[in-house]
Order: sequence, then C-alpha cells, then structure tokens
Amino acid sequence: MPQQVSRVVVRFAGDSGDGMQLTGNRLGADSARQGNDIVTLPDFPAEIRAPQGSLGGVSSFQVHFADRDIVTPGEDLDVLVAMNPAALKVHLSALRRGGVVVTDTAEYTRRNLAHAGYEHNPLEDGSLDAWQVVALDLTAITTTAVKEFGLGRKATARTRNMLALGLISWLYSRDLSPTLAWLRDKFAGNPAVRDANIAALNAGWNYGENTETFSVRYEVAPATLPTGRYRQISGNQAMALGLMTAARLAGLQLYLGAYPITPASDLLHELSRRKSFGVLTFQAEDEIAAVGAALGASFGGSLGVCTTSGPGFTLKQEMINLAVMTELPLVVVDVQRAGPSTGMPTKTEQSDLLQALWGRNGESPVPVIAASSPSDCFAAAVDACRIALEHRTPVVVLSDAYLANGSEPWLVPDLASMRPIDPKFATAPNSEDGTFLPYERDPITLDRPWAIPGTPGLEHRLGGLEKLDGKGDISYAPDNHDRMTRLRADRIARIPVPDARLDDPSGAARVAVVGWGSTWGSITAAVQRVRELGRPIAQIHLRHLNPLPANLGDLLHRYERVIVPEINLGQLATVLRARYLVDAQPWNRLRGLPLSVSELTEHLIATLEEADRD
Repeated sequence: MPQQVSRVVVRFAGDSGDGMQLTGNRLGADSARQGNDIVTLPDFPAEIRAPQGSLGGVSSFQVHFADRDIVTPGEDLDVLVAMNPAALKVHLSALRRGGVVVTDTAEYTRRNLAHAGYEHNPLEDGSLDAWQVVALDLTAITTTAVKEFGLGRKATARTRNMLALGLISWLYSRDLSPTLAWLRDKFAGNPAVRDANIAALNAGWNYGENTETFSVRYEVAPATLPTGRYRQISGNQAMALGLMTAARLAGLQLYLGAYPITPASDLLHELSRRKSFGVLTFQAEDEIAAVGAALGASFGGSLGVCTTSGPGFTLKQEMINLAVMTELPLVVVDVQRAGPSTGMPTKTEQSDLLQALWGRNGESPVPVIAASSPSDCFAAAVDACRIALEHRTPVVVLSDAYLANGSEPWLVPDLASMRPIDPKFATAPNSEDGTFLPYERDPITLDRPWAIPGTPGLEHRLGGLEKLDGKGDISYAPDNHDRMTRLRADRIARIPVPDARLDDPSGAARVAVVGWGSTWGSITAAVQRVRELGRPIAQIHLRHLNPLPANLGDLLHRYERVIVPEINLGQLATVLRARYLVDAQPWNRLRGLPLSVSELTEHLIATLEEADRD
C-alpha cells in the first residue's frame, strides 16, 4: 500500500530542449484532476536555446501538490529530476536532505561534466551521500521502449521526459489517463511520435512498478476545497478570461492592441484565439502603436486593452497620459519582469509599482490594481475593466512573470451572478442650448460623459492639450489648469475601492506585514508559520494601490511595527511612509524568484523578538 503524505514538491530540470515545462505542467494537471490543490513555478532561460549542457541553459518546472489548501510552489524539494549534470548543479541545493534525486547516467560524460563545472563525477565521488540518488540510464531505457516506432536519435531523446513523468507518476500514485488522452490528441497527426511518447510514459510507470528502484511508494489524498467546478489555470490565461468576461458584462467588443514581449506575449496568443467570442486583436509594429490603437478603440466605443511588460510599459506612458487628459477608458496590463532594461526577461519582479503610480509627465493619477495569485488575475482584470469603463480612466493592472506562468486550481465563477458593467454612453446633448459638453461632470463622481463618435448631436473633439472645464475647448488659462489638474486627481481619489482586509485573529499582534501582488502566497505562508509558533502577527494585503483603501491609514497606525516584503527595493514601503507617516520597514529580495518563505519567517520572528525587547 502506498504511504500517505500530505504534500509533495517535485522539480523537473534539464536543458531547455528537454521538455521540462511540458512535463511539469502535465504532472500539475494530473494532480489537479485527482483533486489535489496545486501551485506551480516554471523557470526557464530567456534564450530560445542556450548552449546545450550549460548552467545558463537549464530549464525547470516545479510542482507543489497537497491534500490541503496551499499558497506557494514550495521551497524544499522532495524530488529533483535532473536530466543532466548542469541541472543537478543548479538545483541540488533546493533538494531537502534525504530527498530523492533522479538523474540520467547517460548524460554524465566528460564533456557535460566540464560544462557543468564538475571536476569529478558527483555520482561517484560521494558528494551526493546526503540524498537518495536514483541514477538510471534513462536514455537507454527510453531507446528500448520506443525502438519499434522508428524514430531518429533526436526524436527518441525527446521522449525521455515522458519516461521521467511516468516514473514520478508511479512514485506518487498519479493517474496516467489524462496525460495519455492529452498525448493522443496532441500528436494525433503524427502517429509515430504519439505512440512513442505513450510508450515512454508507460515504460516509466512500469519501471517503477516492476523494479525495486524505490523502497516506498506515496499517495496524496484529494484536498478539501469549496464545492464547485474547477480548472487548472495560469495567470495569463486567467487574465485573458477576465478581460473577455468584462467585455461581455459591459456588452462591448474587446479590442487588444499588443506587441509581443516576454512574459506578456501569452495574453496576445490566448486572446487571438477568441475571435468567435467577438475579441479583436491587433499585433502592432511597436509598443506605442499598440497602446495608441487600444486608446483609439476606446474612443470608438470598445473596451480598449493593451498588454506589456516593463520596457514596453515605459514606452506606453505618453499614450497613457493622453488617456488621462481625454478621460477615456483604457486597461493596461503590465506583466512585470526583472529589470532594468532587458534585465532578466523570464524572471519575476515587482519593480514597476512606482512607474505605474508616477511614471508619466505632469500630474497624471491613474488607478492601479495588483493581482495576488494566478487565479486572482481573473478578478483583477474584471475589476480593472469595471473601473476603466465606469469612471472613464486608464487603469493599470500589475501581474508578474511568476503569476503569469504559474498555475493553480481556479473555481470557475457563476457568470450569471456577476454584476453587469454599465458604460453609460451619452445619448443626448447635456447643455441648456442643446449642445454636447464633453467635460460636463457628474457632481458625485466627477466623471465626464462618454460619447461614441458619430452619435447625432454629440459631436465633440478631444486631444492632449489642456481642456476648458466643462466645455472641453482648449484653454491655457492658469486658473483653469489648476482647477482641471485638481479635478483629475480628485475624481481618481473618489473611485470607491473596498476597505483593506485585516487578518489579525488574536487581536493581540504588535507587528503587521503588508504586501501587494504575487508576494501574497509567500507572506501568507510565513505568517502562518509564525502563528503556529504561538506568536501573534497581523497581515494586510493590498489589491488597490491607487486609490488606496480609505481605512488603510487607521489599520497601519494600530501596530508598533510594519514590515513590507517586496521583490523590489522598497517601493510600496516608500509609498506607505510618505502617505501615512508610518515607519514601514522594507524587506526585499530580487532574485527573479518568489520570496523565500523560510527567510521571511526568520525575519518576522527576529522582528517580533526585537519588539519584545523594546
């Protein structure tokens, strides 16, 4: 009988051509279908194909699956599948002592060892004695399993990942049926490749079943999750579905203007396949053209959206400012990555917050929303579109590479229960003399009317020059500019956002941890560990970064110390210190990875102990 375990962390690692992303994704999908909660962490080089066998060319995919709710991809690996010496060298330090490392002995040639920086073969020199090493000739086993299908050497080597997946699936009692069905569909047009991959997958399972390679087999029971229909979803997929849903709720066409940029490109790919749902996509020649087209679509009465990452976001700022001046809806999705400049395009970071808040010329406030998990990207997209359409403003949605590429189970919402979005298009003149005043404002929200060009009687003009209050004519009057600048700021400040949620079960906490975006998982896990040690601690996680929740200042001033963990050098901490005059202390790591739960836990405990001494 398999041994029951609560949670497992597995990482597949190899060359970027070894299929590690596909392999890990399949293990995650199969685990989700068996009812486990999952969180995944893809990690791959920016190069399309880095030098084979090099440390810089290692690609990996981590899967954390459990019988309970989990919020991070895990840290200490239970199993590392290293397809070559370089993968072993890069990822061994993450494997817990006593964990299992599975590796392909055929790859430990003198040349590959040299590429990985090994002077001696680690499989033979005793350096791996702290781990359970399963050294198999995966290449030879795979070759034997697929020999009958007549594939060449390279094509045969590409099926090694399926053999590894089959072996790990056996070890953790995963059902192969979903992946078998996926392979039949994926390679339906190439029977030899299809059958070879199926044979390799089954061979891996059978190897575990019929040999004594592993002394024990494991099983992870299904998680207890709220009742409903679930699907595995990545952040980019969730964001795309959220944008589509918002357009449907508003009764508008979704228009995407985009230029391909890592890690946001999958949004363009995903939405370009949705023409049957009325989605119109335009791949522009550059970032500025993309946002200009999206703003033009909004002017014409569509839901204009553009997607980008840090460098592209910088280029879009002038056009976003045009949307600020014209007060037109526009949604800008910034999937953040490590910078500056080209930086590390496939790695995660939270370094665009200040750019989102203040990266434009002049006084140009815009609402800023941040998603906290892959599935939360759906809700963040809907919220952003609602604000943009109902309040006539550009809105920035912040995601990042970890959220975009990572995945988790998503409870599919009941769309019929979602509140419609009312664009409130102007339909008639709004002045006593029968003309249309494009900057006549709602007395409560200060929002101006949105008139679709071509509507009889609502002829008007818009542009980037300063507008005369109410009428919208060009004005250089000093007092008018002062008034309009304040109006633009005030109307954004009036946008209603939910109060910040305080998580302080005991009510006795003296320290609060404040975060935003994708740090939610790491912070939540660290806070939970601290509480399990019997120490009270509070948590506040922000979704709306402009305008900030009305109750945030009062919450922050309740606590003696405020810790702000971020994957930047303290951008939210800077905002909180300036806005609320609290001693917000930053805690920062910029490694291109999610924050370490163990390191953050240690820091929080040290902070609590320091507070006890004061």
